Amino acid sequence: MSFAEANDFQRALVEAGDDYVMIMEHPPTYTRGVRAQASSFLVAPESLDAAVVDADRGGDVTFHAPGQVVAWAIVSVGDDPSAGKAHVARLEDAVIATVVSLDSRGLLGRVGRLEGYPGVWAHLDDHPVKIAAIGVRTERNAAGVRRTLHGVALNVTIDLAGFAAIVPCGIPDKPVGSLASLGLDVDVAEVEERLGRALEERLGGAGHVARVDRGATPDTGERPLIRRLRKAGVDPDAGLAMSARKPEWLRIPAHMGREYQSLRTLTEDLRLVTVCEEAGCPNIFECWESGTATFMVNGERCTRACGFCLIDTRKPLPLDPTEPERVAEAVVRLRLHHAVITCVARDDLADGGAGAIAATVRAIRQRSPETMVEVLISDLRGDTDALQLILDVRPDVVNHNIETVARLQRAVRPSAGYLRSLTVLARARAAGLTTKSGLMVGLGETFEEVEETLADLAAMGVSIVTIGQYLRPTAQHLPVARWWAPEEFDALAERGRAYGLSHVQSSPLTRSSYHAREALDATPVSLSRR
Repeated sequence: MSFAEANDFQRALVEAGDDYVMIMEHPPTYTRGVRAQASSFLVAPESLDAAVVDADRGGDVTFHAPGQVVAWAIVSVGDDPSAGKAHVARLEDAVIATVVSLDSRGLLGRVGRLEGYPGVWAHLDDHPVKIAAIGVRTERNAAGVRRTLHGVALNVTIDLAGFAAIVPCGIPDKPVGSLASLGLDVDVAEVEERLGRALEERLGGAGHVARVDRGATPDTGERPLIRRLRKAGVDPDAGLAMSARKPEWLRIPAHMGREYQSLRTLTEDLRLVTVCEEAGCPNIFECWESGTATFMVNGERCTRACGFCLIDTRKPLPLDPTEPERVAEAVVRLRLHHAVITCVARDDLADGGAGAIAATVRAIRQRSPETMVEVLISDLRGDTDALQLILDVRPDVVNHNIETVARLQRAVRPSAGYLRSLTVLARARAAGLTTKSGLMVGLGETFEEVEETLADLAAMGVSIVTIGQYLRPTAQHLPVARWWAPEEFDALAERGRAYGLSHVQSSPLTRSSYHAREALDATPVSLSRR
């Protein structure tokens, strides 16, 4: 996870009611704390093959890269002036306990603190080597609760050459090392697991653990889609057959009346693509009969191949500059009060297609200024500049689907990520916009995992969530693990509202844009256009 994404994610968590711990790795990044000195860089920062970021934590300059376990704790602490120091001590204690538990042969000597210097040190023959840096700040959230940010970075197998460009933590006379450089051969995943337990123990007891798989999938001779599913703990052979009879609550009558035919003629006339058709939405007849459609822009070919989606994944065609005006013309002809604009992922474009989405919103606003505009966007690869193009046009709703629970992310959508999706939503909410997300059930998740996802979405300030049953488009897509019953969807809606979500649309046939207007009408809307 990039430092910038992690930072925006934690900023959202400051306002959350729950305590969170994030354990992650960063790509090569140098971070400057609030007390950083220019002299701590031994070379020009712009010459480094890594991101250079100003952080609002304490401390000087440090280096992050794969092979370093980073743990940030966003927790509530008391008003006592010493609460910050006590929190730092708990983080250091957790790192010390973790390393000691791994170093059964005593290769690192005494592992502990060094008086006058923050962090965790290995004391070999009285020569201290820093193995973990720490940088923390505390601040009050909107409710007046004092919360912590940032945390610790433990060097496990990180390439120490990255530290040669700086004076690490502003300490010129004491070396930095890693567990590997000091002879302790341990797996990063094992360190993450143990550090997580140690932090949990010291920061308040039992919690819920959401693991996001990002490791390689063993080659078993099966299709990658099936291999990833097995690795996530779901048996694809136990899934429902394509020929399995659907329950009565999933049977949808086809009504191809005048409104349906009229809308179909209109989309053909204006050469428009609707996600209703491309994704094989089960609600197409109901929505089109009511004169509602979700327009898909940036073409009809997606650069990703998610395991649940029917949209074409061939090489995309160039963008059509007339598309925004044609969508606006359809909105005018249909006299839409609420227009939904979605898109294919366009990772082949520098801005991920964000500019074309923004142009479509502007075109609709110019032709039909009273129409509420909802955009359903991709994660734009976490690019803040691309997302800003969309945020700047102030859509009435920013929708980005998290799709599934943390454990199944890699199996279901290997080109995306759980934390990245949450961060996209956090950034949109921080811009003052109403945010929305959606997920499917029936892929092998548990009720508790869906609950945790709803809690995470609420922590990001999301207002509207949709939950629906996954339906397998073809035999080449992920199998359906089971059918969720209507009463289970009702229970999920109740749980979501209890977590603080303003509106939860939850039923077997719910999809991202299903009853979108009604959902927005039932939600306290931010002054998005201001």
